[in-house]
Amino acid sequence: MTLAEVAEAAGVGESTVSRVLRNHGSFSGKTRERVMAAVERLGYVPNRIAGTLASTGSRLVAFVIPSLSNIVFPDVLRGASAVLEENRYQAVFSVTDYDPGKEEALAAAMLAWRPAAVMLAGCEHTEGTVKMLRASGCRIVELLDLDGDALDIAVGFSNRAAGRESAAFLLKQGYRRIGYVGHDLNRDTRAGKRFSSFCETLDAHDTQLVAREILAGASSVENGRLGLERLLARTADLDAVYFSNDDMALGGYFHCLAEGIAIPSKLAIFGYNGLDIGRATPQPLSTIRTPRVATGQIAAQLIVANAPPQAVDLGFELIEGATA
Repeated sequence: MTLAEVAEAAGVGESTVSRVLRNHGSFSGKTRERVMAAVERLGYVPNRIAGTLASTGSRLVAFVIPSLSNIVFPDVLRGASAVLEENRYQAVFSVTDYDPGKEEALAAAMLAWRPAAVMLAGCEHTEGTVKMLRASGCRIVELLDLDGDALDIAVGFSNRAAGRESAAFLLKQGYRRIGYVGHDLNRDTRAGKRFSSFCETLDAHDTQLVAREILAGASSVENGRLGLERLLARTADLDAVYFSNDDMALGGYFHCLAEGIAIPSKLAIFGYNGLDIGRATPQPLSTIRTPRVATGQIAAQLIVANAPPQAVDLGFELIEGATA
């Protein structure tokens, strides 16, 4: 089905059909009704790529994200998509699995579509990715981390500050035999920043991290449960455990329930992200709540407005919960 056939069916010119479908330029309400009726009757699907190449501005916004299994990134996409759809932009996304090399390849693939903007997680990228992004001419938005030099726009919060506040909270509660359970810190650089500043804060208060268990691969509830089991098998006298995120912390929580370990009197648990499920457990999870949906919304608003380069700090909230 072609634009010409739609124009013939609606009794108007092809340029008029194009204006109606792009919602740009002058046409009457009756003309729009005739065109849209023809579109629906004929099952016409506009060629958005051709429209992008023929126009001065793309309507595509590309997301290159680490994961879809971690609810953090779907939350960001949900916030951004609402704004983009309202402003007639189309979101497309690809998943890197926390692999910097894969991020570079996917960024190159996305840039080949000449998007209006590319949104990525974090501030750390390969040299090749940075060169491509700088040379692309499109807007760049880095999400969920402000601990680095932004290429263009950055929206999120400081992961280092989150690590510091987590440690300070546990110390204030009187915990001193503290352990850590996490996932691959080399790939998830934001988790690595939180862990590093967490340990630095303990050191500043003459307290050492007693033990750690870092599992290969991505975070998950199962890995959190397995990690805590292994940690306690080696160091049974811990009084608190800091987890790389809420997925892992919930796994630790379930391990304690299964083994009859009283929380928090026998062992305190602290997470990161503030997931909804963490508030629904019998004892709400002590954690840091991050503004994930707002991060996506504001990032999209800045793109739509063609805002100048800037860093937007949305902060985070420490949730005392009932597990620490």
